[in-house]
Amino acid sequence: MENKTNAISGFQKYLTLWTLLCMIAGILIGRFIPALPAFLNRFEYARVSVPMAVLIWLMIYPMMMKVDFQAIRNVGKNPKGLFVTWITNWMVKPFTMYAIANLFFFTIFKAFITPELATEYLAGAVLLGAAPCTAMVFVWSALTDGNPAYTVVQVATNDLIILVAFVPIVKFLLGVSNVFVPWDTLILSVALFVVVPLTGGMLTRSVVIKNRGQAYFENVFLHKFDNITTIGLLLTLIMIFSFQGGVILENPLHIILIAIPLILQTFLIFAVAYTACRILKLPYNIAAPAGMIGASNFFELAVAVAVALFGTTSPAALATTVGVLTEVPVMLLLVGIANRTRDWFQ
Repeated sequence: MENKTNAISGFQKYLTLWTLLCMIAGILIGRFIPALPAFLNRFEYARVSVPMAVLIWLMIYPMMMKVDFQAIRNVGKNPKGLFVTWITNWMVKPFTMYAIANLFFFTIFKAFITPELATEYLAGAVLLGAAPCTAMVFVWSALTDGNPAYTVVQVATNDLIILVAFVPIVKFLLGVSNVFVPWDTLILSVALFVVVPLTGGMLTRSVVIKNRGQAYFENVFLHKFDNITTIGLLLTLIMIFSFQGGVILENPLHIILIAIPLILQTFLIFAVAYTACRILKLPYNIAAPAGMIGASNFFELAVAVAVALFGTTSPAALATTVGVLTEVPVMLLLVGIANRTRDWFQ
């Protein structure tokens, strides 16, 4: 129990609380100091916010260092769990997210949301659905007694698939939604927010381990970046909500309306992956992380791409930020469900 408690930091455990506080701070800044977000919004290149890009690099780069891509050599060992992860993340999750979000935003909630807003909220949901989780999976795996070595392989292969699958899936689903997305902006977003930090993280990991050893890297070096990641995330949230303050104050109910389909999608995807592992007679310590990696989202990437494609003041960016708001409490609930059902597995 002590190990489980230590597996998730106070910041991670109360991420929803910090997000709410950042939302309040951002709204207050947008309301009483509007010149600040207006000034920051001037720094753009190819529709990418430069201040936002810097903050997101601070979040993503330390995460990428944690992924051991040498573990991919073990892909051939017990591949059924990997197939469940790949199929759930890339052939099921993006499309069920689109279907659920479309149903709620355009049909169930049509009395509360205009078609224009519904389209952008759907775009934000699609970006979340096409970006399965990476770094936080290690936390959920630890809390469910997952196989750490196998979880590393699941995350490493998933990160590589993002490089080739994220862009075409997003382009297709947003095209179906009648949302025009320039190829160059979408590809640039993935290059900036996946390829660059991924390459930097791999090189840093390799150099540090070669010079100082694995133990130093994992026990000392990585922890030097803990506060940087936290600061990057909190400042990013404040910045987004400072741009979104007017929208939120005019439509506070929309936060709840966006959260409902996102939460339902999270439970659905967990059930799909978890049940598939049970049918395939996989052990619990592989099944639990497989369910977690599909259920949770790489919300840092989704937020970054939403800002690059639609702008910091867009409803799409707001929708991806609501994903941050709901992530931890829902995932902790799923951790509890997994731990209580471990006897379902051999």
